[in-house]
Amino acid sequence: MSTPSSPLRQRITKVSYPYVAKLHAAPKLTLPGITLLLALVGVFAPVPVGVPALVLLALLLGWLAFLSWPAVTTAGPRFLRIFSILVILLFAVSRIATG
Repeated sequence: MSTPSSPLRQRITKVSYPYVAKLHAAPKLTLPGITLLLALVGVFAPVPVGVPALVLLALLLGWLAFLSWPAVTTAGPRFLRIFSILVILLFAVSRIATG
């Protein structure tokens, strides 16, 4: 039984479709490569470059989590998605705090 999705979810899914299609058509290591690159820049680059990279990483993971949310039916994977985004954002805040 499928539940009806909200107009916001439908709109975001529709707008996201071309980008998801491009990611799907790209080589298989593109998305993991982008994720790894943003994480490494976020950790090792100076704060003015690293923090925006971490925020971009959190936004990317948040976008993908939002799109995949209806397909995930158990609490464990949902918790891990939220937890990973929060850890990235907390690390960005700690980078700002320590300068």
